[in-house]
Amino acid sequence: MTTPRVAYEHVAFDLDGTLIDSRADLAGSVNEVLRRLGRPEIRPETLYGFVGDGARVLVQRALAGASAEEIETGIAWFMEYYGAHLLDATRPYPGITGMLDALAARSVRLSVLTNKPVGLSERILDGLGLLRRFVGVVGGDSLPTRKPDPAGLEHLRRLTGTSAARTLLVGDSSVDVHTARAGGVDFCGVGWGLVPDNLRAAHPARIVDQPHELVALVDGR
Repeated sequence: MTTPRVAYEHVAFDLDGTLIDSRADLAGSVNEVLRRLGRPEIRPETLYGFVGDGARVLVQRALAGASAEEIETGIAWFMEYYGAHLLDATRPYPGITGMLDALAARSVRLSVLTNKPVGLSERILDGLGLLRRFVGVVGGDSLPTRKPDPAGLEHLRRLTGTSAARTLLVGDSSVDVHTARAGGVDFCGVGWGLVPDNLRAAHPARIVDQPHELVALVDGR
């Protein structure tokens, strides 16, 4: 048996705050909902801390104290507005494209595990020219459960034919840390994410500050 070339054969990435900087479009869409409902806008920096559990939870957090009817209306307006503006300012973080190319050159299988709806996720990745790099994308509405439940991670492992021992999950929040632990895979946090304090509070074993550091980690260095 030959010695594996890399420490991990499969790297699963969170999307918002990990691969892409989507904060301006997310915050802008939430504040559009607040304006329509006659509520005061929320500082973008506060809204960033609401991201990570999907669109519904994001809107629910922004509309704290609202009626069930207002929340449902807000979610519908958010999806409508965000669907039309999800690529206004959203871009890959610096160094992400090169890092993905370096991993692909090592024959590492790449996937995305996010709580954002899968259709929106694929549209963003496609619009940024990244979608073709991933074997699979699991969104918050792909399965009956979402992160931190490990079902999505297990689905991606089956899709890529990789073991838990050879899979690395990369993300920017405590939700991702708990998903990795539940799925029995190694985790690496990213220091450039939306909620760094939230990430560090979950005490991940590793955090990298630059995308190229992930390549070294996958290489086993």
